Amino acid sequence: MTVTPGLVLAYVHGSRPRPYRVQIRMRTLADEDWERFLDAAAERPGHIAALLDKDMPQSLAECGVELLPGAGDLEPHCSCPDFGHPCKHAAALCYQTARLLDEDPFVLLLLRGRGERELLDELSRRNAALAARSAHAGQKGQDGREGQEPVLPGVRARDALAPRQLPPLPEPV
Repeated sequence: MTVTPGLVLAYVHGSRPRPYRVQIRMRTLADEDWERFLDAAAERPGHIAALLDKDMPQSLAECGVELLPGAGDLEPHCSCPDFGHPCKHAAALCYQTARLLDEDPFVLLLLRGRGERELLDELSRRNAALAARSAHAGQKGQDGREGQEPVLPGVRARDALAPRQLPPLPEPV
């Protein structure tokens, strides 16, 4: 099986010695649908964590974007002479595709038009931008003026890694 944006392709063994070429086409999402999906995913860190765990949260699947295929969304084609729609080879590919979709939500997202690396990079950018905006919103600098970089809690790396004298160990008991 090969999954690319809008297409699943496989060669399925049938009654003839040569396997049949079977493909399932599905509509890819428009750019505005991707924007809505990415905004919804970046809005909650739990969504990103779930995707990284190969899980699609229901709230993300129902974010107003038609991710899951509905009736008539799949267009199967097979090189076999069967006139059934779908034929048994295309039906077998549909079942295998459903199994893949259950295992990895990025297969569905790739079918809808965007690959895993591209999506994770974009989610990382959006998540960082959201975190920066929320940390910066409403906070003031050390001298009380707006617009300065807020002082975040923690230890600076140079202070944590600076050489220092440790106290001597206690005497053994």
